[in-house]
Amino acid sequence: MKATRLNLATSLATAAAALSLSLSAHALDADAAQALAKKSNCMKCHSVSAKKEGPPFKETAAKYKGKADAEQLLMVHLTTSPKVKVDGGEEEHTDLKTKDEAAVRNVVQWILAQ
Repeated sequence: MKATRLNLATSLATAAAALSLSLSAHALDADAAQALAKKSNCMKCHSVSAKKEGPPFKETAAKYKGKADAEQLLMVHLTTSPKVKVDGGEEEHTDLKTKDEAAVRNVVQWILAQ
């Protein structure tokens, strides 16, 4: 009985450690997200909380809150240069200056975390 408990405890500890490593490997890197947003000129039209030419990231996060496809929708928006409405007209939204999917996903997660 003691050996079974010890094996169970060891298995649970190993699983918890593996889960912790897995989660930290996908943890949000806010500094990297902000750096890529600045490099991509996102901050020209957006800010975290103040209205500029584009909506603040907090407003975007609120718009997508609770939507299962939020991350995918923003991934497409930030990589395909869609037309957006600006001051009554339309212009092409600038895409992120990277082809690295993980970096794009990090920016999307940072926006959604606002």
